[in-house]
Amino acid sequence: MTKQMNLPKNTNMKLDAANTPSDATITNDEKTKETNEKWSQDARIHEYGSAANPDMRPIPVLLHPAELHEKGETRIIPFDISDELDIDDACTSPNLMASFLRIRVGDSINTQACNATSQAFYVIRGFGRTLTRNEDGVEETISWSSGDMFCYPCTRFEMIHSCTSADSHGGAAIYWIHDGPLMDYLGASPNVRKFEPTLYTNSDIISNVEQICHATGDCHQKNRLGVLLGNAKCDQTKTLTHVLWSLLNSIPANSAQRPHRHNSVALDLCVSAKPGVYTLMGKEIDSNGLIVDPIRCDWTTGSVFVTPPGWWHSHHNESEDVAWVLPVQDAGLYTFQRTLDIRFVDDELELFKAGRIRGSAFAITNKAYTEMVNVGATVQTINACDKNLSGHKRVKRVISTEDLLSSKRLK
Repeated sequence: MTKQMNLPKNTNMKLDAANTPSDATITNDEKTKETNEKWSQDARIHEYGSAANPDMRPIPVLLHPAELHEKGETRIIPFDISDELDIDDACTSPNLMASFLRIRVGDSINTQACNATSQAFYVIRGFGRTLTRNEDGVEETISWSSGDMFCYPCTRFEMIHSCTSADSHGGAAIYWIHDGPLMDYLGASPNVRKFEPTLYTNSDIISNVEQICHATGDCHQKNRLGVLLGNAKCDQTKTLTHVLWSLLNSIPANSAQRPHRHNSVALDLCVSAKPGVYTLMGKEIDSNGLIVDPIRCDWTTGSVFVTPPGWWHSHHNESEDVAWVLPVQDAGLYTFQRTLDIRFVDDELELFKAGRIRGSAFAITNKAYTEMVNVGATVQTINACDKNLSGHKRVKRVISTEDLLSSKRLK
């Protein structure tokens, strides 16, 4: 992904041992001393216990309301919370930037994300087309309508989005996400297309959801009823791009989807919801699998909310209609790194009751791990006791105040 440094062809990188100065000469050389001092200026050495889990700005639960794209002039409406995260460049999460595009009927708007490896566009409302240029500079145009999604790889060209008609609010609305903040953080610029431009039509997406529902017949029992949007170039990770991940998830009427959690930040677009649909989220779950002291985020069609990494969250639909949500995450990258660690509450409770707390949900996931425990599989344990029942020594663990039950927990 990073550009290769090209050295001059005549540069001789070998040193002649006979002409190499002695260690003493190098040490006493003033220019070398100056270089040592310059290179040492940014060096920092931290005590491990206090710095291993640094105190960073937490990712907040925030809302980007639909009202922003339902009225006003044609414009880009960024969901920029970089000030909340103490990050210099605009972002919605450390790795991603999300925005609304409002395009009045008959208008066009240009978008450009030169430093992004991946861009995703989901059509919230309206009909239109997008014009851009391919790698050879040749113009290409696609048409889109409500519910369509298209992804675009790194490009130096602008993309021109035009609205031809809209059923409401006088214009189209598009949810636009890209991974420019990740590249900004790395100080890198993409120069290789990792995938080709990809279009997902609403009819194809909904058709696949319906096929799954009819084939299984257990819609109300599934923790997630929806489809992951993948790409032929991401066959291993099954993700939208090598960085982005997206799911179109439906919650049946008068039902709830039990809590789950993952390490990626979710930027959730509420595609469709009637009053009475909401998400509960929090840092902890109790012994019944309920979220402790949850934050409630009510869904409104066309709005986006942030789900912090590692937080347990559950979806609830107390209305009489199916609700739909489209989370977009940087989970393509996490999945590739084997660090997504997605967990579902009932699997974790079952493991806990069996006396097991796993370190990672990668590879041996969910039911597969639970079934292994049930048939007698064991994992290495760490206990303050000197020996276990078989007489083998166990690793002693130093207890910190973080491990102690708080007064609130003891009530």
